Amino acid sequence: MNIGAASKASGVSIKMIRHYESLGLVPRVTRRDSGYRDFGDADVARLAFIRRARAAGFSTAGIRELLALRAGRRPARDVRRLAERHLHELDARIGELRAI
Repeated sequence: MNIGAASKASGVSIKMIRHYESLGLVPRVTRRDSGYRDFGDADVARLAFIRRARAAGFSTAGIRELLALRAGRRPARDVRRLAERHLHELDARIGELRAI
């Protein structure tokens, strides 16, 4: 599917798909003879995962770690450590917001 269809299916804007591609969060997809990107179901699932991680407040570095964990290249204890670290960061943000 082209980038517009991938955007609609994943809930990620075309601009952000290009941005994530430039950051390496989304691997460069193959291009058709016409030059258009050709996204597959796995690409759309990855984009949707990134969208959910961003909505949960994960940074780009955190998302990169989550993607590595999702790909099975990291042990489960690392998943737990990453989630706990993120919860501590969120708690700190909540404290800062309450102080304001």
